[in-house]
Formats: sequence, structure tokens, C-alpha cells
Amino acid sequence: MTAEPLPDWFMPPPGGWTADAMDDLPPGTPRMELIDGALIVMCPQTMFHGDAMWELANIFKKSAPEGIRVSMEMTTKLGKYQRPEPDVLVYRDSGEPAKERRRRTHVRPEDVLLVVEIVSPESRYRDHMIKPYRYADAGIPHFWRVEDEDGTTAIHVYELDETTKSYVPITIARGTLEITRPFPMTIDVQGLVD
Repeated sequence: MTAEPLPDWFMPPPGGWTADAMDDLPPGTPRMELIDGALIVMCPQTMFHGDAMWELANIFKKSAPEGIRVSMEMTTKLGKYQRPEPDVLVYRDSGEPAKERRRRTHVRPEDVLLVVEIVSPESRYRDHMIKPYRYADAGIPHFWRVEDEDGTTAIHVYELDETTKSYVPITIARGTLEITRPFPMTIDVQGLVD
């Protein structure tokens, strides 16, 4: 049995993969993100992952003040070799015309208020060790990590310390999360995933 050859598009362009080069991938390629210049192909989601993502996006949309938008699985360009795809993004509306916004393939980091990563077995290291540092370095003020702790949902809430350009822990919620930033909301953490 011989392995299928890799498609031509999978070979890096001269100089390696960049955040801008990802816009040139052909239609139909699998979902990917760029971390430290390496393409990461997304694995299939668990039900926990999908349910938590949808529920949080809905809660954010209902709670957000005017001028704040919510997207799922949308990349953000953090630099030449960084284009992660958080599970949920909360960001300021840039005010661009809807026609232009509809064609956008990423959210500018300066518009992002909150990124949420829902941890999967294959993404654990990136979600714990790599992505928080990249998001903090880009100045994104809020980072949440959602985990399945043996059947209990936990939301780890972090806020950016501007002085150190790193996240500091605010709380770990396993029951009810009541928070005022980036805007006031109350979340039944165990109710996110049945």
C-alpha cells in the first residue's frame, strides 16, 4: 500500500508559510491555523467542543453591547507567522461597510476583546502553552480557556497585564460565572454542555 502524495498546495511557498499566504489556499482545503509558521490542520470536534462553542457564542451575542460582534472559528493575524483560529472571538465592529466585512478572512487583533479556546486532546499543549502567549503579545485583553474536567465543565478566565504583556488568572468557574469584563454577563457553566 502506498501513501497518497501530498497536494501541491500543502507545500510551503518560498520563504515559508505566512499569515497572508493563508488567504491564497485553494477552496476546499481543510480548516487550518498558522502557529509559529507551521500549518496546523484542525481535527474533528468532540460534541463537548461544538456545544460549548455554540452556547458561548450565543451568550456573548445576547450579552454584548452595541458595536461588539461575535464570530466562531475565525482567524486573527497576530504577526507574519501567526494566524491562530480561536474557537470564539469577541471583537469591536470596525465600522467597515457590510460588503467588505463579509469578504474578510480574519479579525484584526487590535479589534479583538476576547478569545476563547475550547481544549481538545490534540490542542491541549497549544491551548495551554502557546496560544495564550501569542494572544497576550498581540495585546488581546481577555483570554478564556474552556475544559472538560472528567465530565465537569470549567472556564479559566484570564486578563491581560499590560505591563508584563502576559495573562493573569482571574477565576476558574465550574458553577456560575459572573463577570463584568469585557462586558457584564452571567454564565451557567455546567449548562453549556449537557
